[in-house]
Formats: sequence, structure tokens, C-alpha cells
Amino acid sequence: MKTKSRLYRKEAYYGYLFILPPVLGFLLFAAFPAGYSLYGSFTDWDGLGQMSFIGLDNFKELFADELFYKAMYNTFYMMLGIPVGLFLAMLIALGLNRRIPGTTVFRAIYYIPVISSIAAVCIMWMLAYNGDFGLVNQALELVGIDGPNWLNNVGTVKPAIIMMLVWKGLGYTMLLYLAGLQSVPRDYYEAAELDGANALQKFWRITWPMVKPVTFFIVVTGIIGGSQLFPEVAIMTSTGGPEYSSATVVFYVWQKAFGNLQMGYASAMTVILGLFIFIVTLTQFKLDKSSEIHE
Repeated sequence: MKTKSRLYRKEAYYGYLFILPPVLGFLLFAAFPAGYSLYGSFTDWDGLGQMSFIGLDNFKELFADELFYKAMYNTFYMMLGIPVGLFLAMLIALGLNRRIPGTTVFRAIYYIPVISSIAAVCIMWMLAYNGDFGLVNQALELVGIDGPNWLNNVGTVKPAIIMMLVWKGLGYTMLLYLAGLQSVPRDYYEAAELDGANALQKFWRITWPMVKPVTFFIVVTGIIGGSQLFPEVAIMTSTGGPEYSSATVVFYVWQKAFGNLQMGYASAMTVILGLFIFIVTLTQFKLDKSSEIHE
């Protein structure tokens, strides 16, 4: 028994050693910065000098800040690209799931934007959206439409960024759906065909329920990523767009923290953003769990 107990202790010791690096990484790069930011949200701090505790003043000012509400609205608006990307990615995945020549090449082509540099992609789309010589307006001229200056127009800057985001993330979403589709047993479709089910019925009753976990993952990660949208806005519209029409919450945080050196105020915004992400993610998990129970 002593030998056995010693063996268990030795295994536990090595187990703790294996999990120590990720635990330390979490504490150093996630837990500590989050706690420090939470404390900073109750202070008046420029990022360099001493922190002065001011209580809830940052939050009071934040909830009266029109630019913060505008940045929140812009952030939510940008998330409209999530369902669009889901729909297009599903269509492409259904097409590539067929046994036809060239599907491997198309998978690689669709995935290229995902692994491309975000800075290079943004610059490319900036040139495409140019009101004078951009490819987008040149294509619209072919059908008799005089296109706007996309990134300098209040009404078009957000849809323009959404189109770019959908295009860049399409390959990743498509690949996830394709993996989900290929895991669906063929027997289900064969049984449905024997029962006289058409293509739409097979999709709605078999395909869609089977890829539901993939959809759930994409929606949750899409909302989390959309809440933290920054480089696309900072590169394509360096000032937050005309009339601050493309600025997101993270862009506003960056301006306040590093432009105005209002680290305490910026920390208060990150706390609100973190709470929003937590609540939305928790709600998504609850909805997914409740739908499983009903099924």
C-alpha cells in the first residue's frame, strides 16, 4: 500500500507540473491584468503616474458619454455580419461537400484570406473602396451605378467594413461547417430518401441539427471577436470614420487610453465590455442547453 500511495503521489506531482505552465500563463496574462484593470477603473490614472482612487466617477461619466453609446451601437451593428457569414459559409460548405473535382483547390482559395495579414487585407480593401479609382466602384459603373466614397460616408462605412469582415472570415467558418457536414453519417440521408424526403427536408431535419454545435461555436466566438473589433477600424478609418460612425468600443478604449492618457476611464470601459461579453456568452450557453432539453 505504501508503494502504491507513493506512486499516486508521484503521478500527482508530475500532473501538477504539467498543468503549472498554463495556470501560470493564465494568472500572469489574464487574471492579473483583469484584476488590475478592474482596480484601475476606480481611479484617475494616466498610465504613468500614481493612481488616485475616485470611486465610481469613471462609470458615472461613462454612462453619460454619447461617444461611448455611439461606439457600442457601432459595435453591435458590425455584428450583423455574423449571420451573413453563417449563411454564405453554409452554402459554400454544402457545395464543397459534394464529390466533385477541384474541391480541395477551392477550400485552399477560400481559406487564404483567413491566414493573410490583417493589415495587408485592410489596405487592399481600402484601395478597393476608394471613391475615385476603387475596384468596387468600377464594378458598379459597369451596371450604371455611381458608387460612393465608401469609407468616408456615414451611411456606407459600416456596411463596407462588414463586407470585408465577412469576406475575411468566410474561409474559417466554411471549413468548420465542412468538417461538421462530413461527420454526418450517410445512413441518415439514405434512410430519409427511402422515406421520400426531399433536399430541403433532409437539410432541415438532418443537416442543420447535426451541425448545430458548430453554429453555436461560431456564433459565440463571433460575438466575442466582434465585441473586440479594433485593427480593421483603426487601419481603414484611422479617426473612427466620419462623425465617429465606424468607431467600436475597443477603438474608443484605445483612443482614451493611449491618445488622451485616460487609463482609468478606459479601464472602466473594458470592465463594461467584459461584463457584456460574459453575459452574452452565458446567455448563449443557457439558450443552447434549453434547446437541447426541448429536443
